[in-house]
Amino acid sequence: MKMTSGRRHIFCYKEGNRLKTTPLTPWHRQHKAKMMEFGGYDMPVEYTSIIQEHENVRNAVGMFDVSHMGEFMFQGSQTPHFLDHLVTNLPSTLQLGQAMYTPMCYPHGGTIDDLLIYRIEPDRFLMVVNAANREKDWEWITNQAKSFSHLELEDISDRTALIAVQGPLALNIIQSLTDIALNELTYYHAAFDVLVGGIKAHLSRTGYTGEDGFELYVSADKALELWEALYELGVQPAALGARDTLRLESRFPLYAHELTETISPLEAGLGMFVKFDGHEFVGRDALWAQKTNGLTRKIVGITLNGGIARPGYPLHDEENRVVGIVSSGSYSPTLKRPIALALVDLSHTKTGTPLKVMVRNRAVPATVVKTPFYRRSSS
Repeated sequence: MKMTSGRRHIFCYKEGNRLKTTPLTPWHRQHKAKMMEFGGYDMPVEYTSIIQEHENVRNAVGMFDVSHMGEFMFQGSQTPHFLDHLVTNLPSTLQLGQAMYTPMCYPHGGTIDDLLIYRIEPDRFLMVVNAANREKDWEWITNQAKSFSHLELEDISDRTALIAVQGPLALNIIQSLTDIALNELTYYHAAFDVLVGGIKAHLSRTGYTGEDGFELYVSADKALELWEALYELGVQPAALGARDTLRLESRFPLYAHELTETISPLEAGLGMFVKFDGHEFVGRDALWAQKTNGLTRKIVGITLNGGIARPGYPLHDEENRVVGIVSSGSYSPTLKRPIALALVDLSHTKTGTPLKVMVRNRAVPATVVKTPFYRRSSS
């Protein structure tokens, strides 16, 4: 559906009481993936085991079906100005073919979503949003667009599929399917309308695992063909479970956990993506007040000495006072120990601070540590 600034369209994403599917959902089920609801979609959570899929991505290569993500296309002469108004980063500074990560905030500074923006042409941009936020984001964006002319917005999510190929061997695998010199495609850059395995794709050097890799945007009706071509090359599928442990080790935020309507990008440790200088954007005043007055809490990394921290578990200090809450937690296959991210009172965020996580009414010792927990070798 297409929208010209001044008109509002609200999408209904539920198909009755059924979950939505991606073009690859039948393949996942045929290959005995464990399925779960995520963002309103029927998605695979694991194929073999989370640890095995995680280690495969860290050490070799794996592929993820992330076709549940939402994609919005923006074009028109006011697009750069509008996007600068909409998000905390500065999309107008993007070069052609470059991508940018950015939060999008409410006036009070809380986070609507965190997203990617690509500059395809001078006045044409692609935005990628989280699946669970697609309807909310679209309504917010189209309302914000009402005061801008020469601007067209289009939700292309339903006709777009997205496959992420991640890991140290990703470059060699994708290079075998395309004539593009991938070594020349640097991190957070993209090539548009290129052939990958004979299929037209938007190819970007991005990902959500902390490894090198690529994300392939293709027409929904071509997703299965590309997925099977990758599978025939030996690329094993990985699912949401491994995607979560990989991103957690790399300290990448997950919306509704490290970023919410009540957690700002500054509190989440994403200040580098909030550009104040000469930039008026929605939420600027509230975020500037946080910056100038000082934060009272922030997201930190912790390691635990036994027990798995789950979202919502409280954190206590040595005097048994509640000083925070776990936002994400899991066992780290790479570190071989439990790790977590938590929103903690500022007075307890210094590296080395001892804490206790209440795991099923049992106090488990924990320590504030530097993040990311894992960083891949520069080689």
